[in-house]
Amino acid sequence: MKHSSLQKMSLLSLVLLSMAFNIKARSIEAGGSVLSDTVKVDSVSLKRPGFFTRLIRYFDDTNKEHKDKAFDVSFIGGPHYSNEKKFGIGLLAAGVYSTDRTDVLTPLSNVSVYADVSTSGFYSVGIRGTSRFKRDKYRLNFKAYFQSMPDKFWGIGYENGSNDGNEADYKRLMAEAKIDAQIRVLPNFYIGPLVEFSYVKGTCDDLDLLYLWQGEDMRTFSYAIGGLLSYDSRDNLTAPRRGVCLTLAQRHYGKWMGNSYPFSSTELTASWYTPAWKDCTLALQYHSLLTYGDTPWGLLAYMGGSYNMRGYFEGRYRNKGEMDLVAELRQRIYRRVGIVVWGGAGSVFPRLSEMNFKELLPNYGVGFRWEFKKNVNVRFDLGFGKGERGFVFNINEAF
Repeated sequence: MKHSSLQKMSLLSLVLLSMAFNIKARSIEAGGSVLSDTVKVDSVSLKRPGFFTRLIRYFDDTNKEHKDKAFDVSFIGGPHYSNEKKFGIGLLAAGVYSTDRTDVLTPLSNVSVYADVSTSGFYSVGIRGTSRFKRDKYRLNFKAYFQSMPDKFWGIGYENGSNDGNEADYKRLMAEAKIDAQIRVLPNFYIGPLVEFSYVKGTCDDLDLLYLWQGEDMRTFSYAIGGLLSYDSRDNLTAPRRGVCLTLAQRHYGKWMGNSYPFSSTELTASWYTPAWKDCTLALQYHSLLTYGDTPWGLLAYMGGSYNMRGYFEGRYRNKGEMDLVAELRQRIYRRVGIVVWGGAGSVFPRLSEMNFKELLPNYGVGFRWEFKKNVNVRFDLGFGKGERGFVFNINEAF
């Protein structure tokens, strides 16, 4: 399951700063002068670029390939604001590397390490990435994070989520680690095992609202093993412009593994990308997560956050099943700058047979993109839903 709030990296202010000076820096350089500090060596006046010029040059260089580097890493950070987290500051290190520098046919691997803290009491640290080996015959995907934040809980099910009176303030502490290994068995077709661990702890001081958790333990440890099947023909993993990606993941949280709440889940994601017109990509995605058994409240399927149904408060609508569909247009407008618009709908339900189309929730929005590194976009999204709206800062596309 995706816990998207871990990566709402608020990077827009520094991005805009670098872009605002980018054009000016180029015109200054073309004119043969730069802002500088002046130092004298052996009676010769040398000009050293000033801080802002060096900063601009740094960001201007981040999306260029550096084949001479074994590990090409860039840093970005800055202040941010969101309805859930209030004012904060985040720092991100994004890197690309080759697992075999003698093999030019193996696509580059990627990794992101991040930290974030805000005035609401939220803090988060984590890492995620994909390593690719032997001309992309083998892949290793990994993600781990720890976060603590003041959160809100409306209960389980569509009716509870749509009732504003159910809003309960509580503190959520969460740690998660996921890893899967994939091997290509046919062209673009991968298969492999996965292992996951999740820890969730909720603390609610309002005893009158504890009924929303339906008597479940507020603290749970969950362990899963499973497997996945994937067909992936995307031209790249982080900002695809053409291709298809189909992924089916099956997870089992058995009692024999130490789970107090044994259950299983099936997750299907189908994404499709194609050029629409010059410098524009049409992207479509269908996603569903179905859980069976005694699913704990912290691992229920839900909507909202950074990746699906952007604009809804993450986890407001949750149940044993979730399904959503979205279409997005991604238009590059100038050099490293782009915009997106999207629209879609989704729903939560106790089981697939009880899905009610009258309970479909709409979703739409607009976004800004800046190519921080090649095929690695910083994104700022403003999403809207039924009576809700929200801001999202993150790295890489939503899908």
